[in-house]
Amino acid sequence: MSLSIGIVGLPNAGKSTLFNALLKKQIADVAPYPFCTVEPNKGIVEVPDGRLPVLAKITGVSKIIPAVVEFIDIAGLVKGAHKGEGLGNKFLANIREVSIICHLIRFFKDDNIAHVEGRVDPESDVEIINSELILADLQTLDKQKEVKFTNNKEEKIRWEAIVKLKQELNQGKLATRVDLSDQQRELIKELFLLTDKPVIYLANVGEDQLADQKVISDFKYQPVIAISAKMEFELAALSDEDQKEYLTQYHLSEPGLNRLIKQAYQTSGLISFFTTTGNKEVRAWTIKQETDAKDAAGAVHSDFKDNFIKADVVSFEDFVQYGGWVNARAAGKVRSEGKDYLVADGEVVEFKIGV
Repeated sequence: MSLSIGIVGLPNAGKSTLFNALLKKQIADVAPYPFCTVEPNKGIVEVPDGRLPVLAKITGVSKIIPAVVEFIDIAGLVKGAHKGEGLGNKFLANIREVSIICHLIRFFKDDNIAHVEGRVDPESDVEIINSELILADLQTLDKQKEVKFTNNKEEKIRWEAIVKLKQELNQGKLATRVDLSDQQRELIKELFLLTDKPVIYLANVGEDQLADQKVISDFKYQPVIAISAKMEFELAALSDEDQKEYLTQYHLSEPGLNRLIKQAYQTSGLISFFTTTGNKEVRAWTIKQETDAKDAAGAVHSDFKDNFIKADVVSFEDFVQYGGWVNARAAGKVRSEGKDYLVADGEVVEFKIGV
């Protein structure tokens, strides 16, 4: 499955700088004034996974295909976006397309970069965007009409969910935090509510703030990841060895962008499994947690799902310890699983299919 992350925030929060760091090159325009980004910038980013090179070494292949994430740098939002203020309509339409929202919040101070509200106030910035998303969702909900005189049970459950959502969103609550049943949640998916999407909060701090955990520990919205978009952009131009040396200065073990992608997987309930294709390639595949073997096969190819027979499965740790399929099988570490088996994160899988 594909994971798309929309980077949102007020103008001049650092979205385009972060986007350019993600892609390790300059694609998005960066300027110290609002609405530098009009059309959304889109880019595909590899998911960092240190297990892939290990598998490649064991299997003797040179081709590694990692899982990928699509990042979308969306135009900055201002008060009144739900009414079309600024680039509001375009902003809201672009958010509807993404799987998860990465909310970049300006913590850094720089007199040379204008703040659209004239001050740096992270919590207020979050509340502005949340309010606009809630108001846009209320407009969507207000357009829904009750189907009266119906015996359709699902229609009644759907309407009950809509009534509850309207009540709670009017109280300032996001749709993700409204207590709905699984069935209600499923029935309102077709509405594509903006506040029903998972959110990651990302604090764009100055380099001098990176080591100060108090900066984010006191922040009202949690969990939050501290990142310096400016530093990440500079890191992207360095070799792996120079990156490590650079990060050590700030007592960091990995770039903030790696932490962002890992958090996106966790927030979205995603995992990776691996396939090895003879001496050709090793590859990572993205699936939802609790995905059965047959549907996991479908992630590789629809024919694999249609003609699924079984899946040979071994944990990453056993695959490494025993040096590949042959020895892992000899040691009894490879299991043959049926279509209902739930694939776990990091497992190496070989699908058996019929003709």
